[in-house]
Amino acid sequence: MSKGKPSNKKSDSGKSAQNKKRDRDQNKHKGEKLKKKLIEHTAFKNKDKKKTRGRQAVWVKKFTLRYEEELHKLQVELLKMQKHVKKKGMRLLLLFEGRDAAGKGGTIKRIIEHLNPRGTRVVALQAPDDTERSQWYFQRYIQHMPSAGEIVLFDRSWYNRAMVEPVMGFCTDEQNKRFLKDVPLLEEMLVKDGVMLFKFFFSVSKDEQLRRFNSRETDLLKQYKISPVDRMAQEMWDDYTVRKFQMLNETNRTLTPWTIIRSDNKKLARLNCIKFILSQIDYKDRISKKELKIDPDILISGIDEIRFMEENLLSQCELPG
Repeated sequence: MSKGKPSNKKSDSGKSAQNKKRDRDQNKHKGEKLKKKLIEHTAFKNKDKKKTRGRQAVWVKKFTLRYEEELHKLQVELLKMQKHVKKKGMRLLLLFEGRDAAGKGGTIKRIIEHLNPRGTRVVALQAPDDTERSQWYFQRYIQHMPSAGEIVLFDRSWYNRAMVEPVMGFCTDEQNKRFLKDVPLLEEMLVKDGVMLFKFFFSVSKDEQLRRFNSRETDLLKQYKISPVDRMAQEMWDDYTVRKFQMLNETNRTLTPWTIIRSDNKKLARLNCIKFILSQIDYKDRISKKELKIDPDILISGIDEIRFMEENLLSQCELPG
């Protein structure tokens, strides 16, 4: 029996080690499950709730709470603005451009979140089919122009031909050059016809873009965002930078200027984008100019971006995306 005891102790020790490992793994997975972001507006809606037996306290960053409070205020303003747009029969066209994972879609989502869908449309076109490729390049976009009282937001637009298509080899150099000459004329016609045009370019750094790509691969709720060209966006970063510089030089006009939005911080990018839109439309009961003040480190004019790129394009300085 004495010979059997060591064997049992060893077995017990082995089981104990296995149990400890199992507990560590379970705790690790529990921690992973807790690393989930609250649905936006949750912190704002519950900040004044009283403690009860059926409620669980959750810690949030103070910045997140301030962001949700300000976003709520601005979304109320967007509703006022939409009412004005409908009453006056205005036509708003908003183009959202930028690198992959720059935050365009997230900003669009917050803009339209509480707007009346009857007066709001988001246009996010798939790659052109054979029929569309045989048409005038702008033809499939023109059919989505806003009617009176309508707000239309393009999640990527005809500017695909300025950056994505030439970098990825989806169009010829001749097609790209022709586009850059033609698009200012098209946009000038739209504006002179009464369309209020906003052109936003979301600028993200290379490191932040990579972090967001990695996040997409591990987050099950972001799987639809994964694209075969994601990694190529990193590999061809400098090519995209040159195309961006060319695009801004050719298409940033007084009548149809670009607005650059630094989007490494998505929340600040969203707030400043919305503030800019609201500040450009004089609707009834609009909040004060102070409350719509833009952060100059987040929102930059197209001409200032061109100047900055001219000064640093050939230097060792890493240009914004």
